[in-house]
Amino acid sequence: MQHTAPAKIILFGEHAVVYGQPAIAVPFNTLQATATATVAPSGSGLSIHARDLNQVLQVQSVAETLDHALAYAAQLTLRQLNAPIPDLTIELWSSIPFASGFGSGAATATALIRALSHALGQPLDKEVLNGLVYEVEKMHHGTPSGIDNTVIVMNAPVYFVRGQQPQPFGVGQPLTFVIANTGVAASTKETVSAVRGLVEQAHAVYGALIDQIGQLVHEAKNHIEKGYLIGIGHLMNLNHQFLNALTVSSPLLDDLVHAAMKAGALGAKLSGGGRGGNMIALVDPADAERVAAALRSAGAAHTWVMTVAATQPAPSLQ
Repeated sequence: MQHTAPAKIILFGEHAVVYGQPAIAVPFNTLQATATATVAPSGSGLSIHARDLNQVLQVQSVAETLDHALAYAAQLTLRQLNAPIPDLTIELWSSIPFASGFGSGAATATALIRALSHALGQPLDKEVLNGLVYEVEKMHHGTPSGIDNTVIVMNAPVYFVRGQQPQPFGVGQPLTFVIANTGVAASTKETVSAVRGLVEQAHAVYGALIDQIGQLVHEAKNHIEKGYLIGIGHLMNLNHQFLNALTVSSPLLDDLVHAAMKAGALGAKLSGGGRGGNMIALVDPADAERVAAALRSAGAAHTWVMTVAATQPAPSLQ
C-alpha cells in the first residue's frame, strides 16, 4: 500500500510573517512524497531505500540518535509505538524538488512515518503524526515554524502566526492554482535580511507595508473560508504589489505575474522568499492550461496545476 504526503506552498504573508504578521500556506498535491513498506526476511532489520537520494539507510537501534532525517523519522515512530526494530523495507520516492520552498523534508518524513506505522498495525492520528514530523523538521531547520508539517499532515490550508500553533482552516470552494518556477535560485536568508534593512532604515514606510500585508492575510482567510474567488485573487495581486515595494520581486517574477493575469488568472503573486523561486496564480479550472502555457512562454522553467479541495468545516488535528 502506498502512503503519500503533499508538498506545500505559501499563498499569503511571506516576509511579513517574520514581524509577527500572519501567513497562509496551502497543500500542493500535484507534487507528492510516496512511501511503501514491505516485509523483509527475518533478521534483516529495517532499511529505508531513498530513491531520490540514491541511498539505503539501515536503522539498527531505536535508542541511538541518527544524523539522517529519514532514519531519525523511523526511530521516532518506533519509540512512539514502543516497538522494536521490525524486519521491513521502506521504499521512499518523491516528485517534490529539494530546497524549493515546497516542504520536501516534511513531506518525505510524513509519508515514511505513515507507511511504517501502518505496516506495524498502529496508524497514528494526525496530532501525533504532526508532532513527530515537527521533531524531524528540527533536524532540517533548527527552529522551524511548524507551518510545513501542519499543512502537509493536515492536507489543508493553514493560518500561521509566528510563535503560535498553526491553525488549519476550511475552504469554501475548490481553489485551482497554476504554480511556476523561475529556474532562478535565490536565498531566502538574503531576501529576509534585505527587508529587515529597509524596515530598520525607514520603519514608518516599510513597517506600515508589513502591517498592511498582515491585514490582507486576515481578510484572505475569510475569503478562502467563504469561497470568494474574486476577492482572493484581488488580495493576491495586492500582496504582490506590497512585496514588490519590499524589493523582493524581480523582473522575471513580475513578467510571470503579468503574463498570468493577461492570460485570465484571477490573481497572481510571487510565493516564498522572492527574487527568484516560485510564483502562484489563482485560475478558473477551464483557464489553467492556458495560463500555464502563457507562463512558460514568459520564461517559467516549469509549471504545475493544482487544486485545493473544499474542506468545510475546518479540518481537525484529532
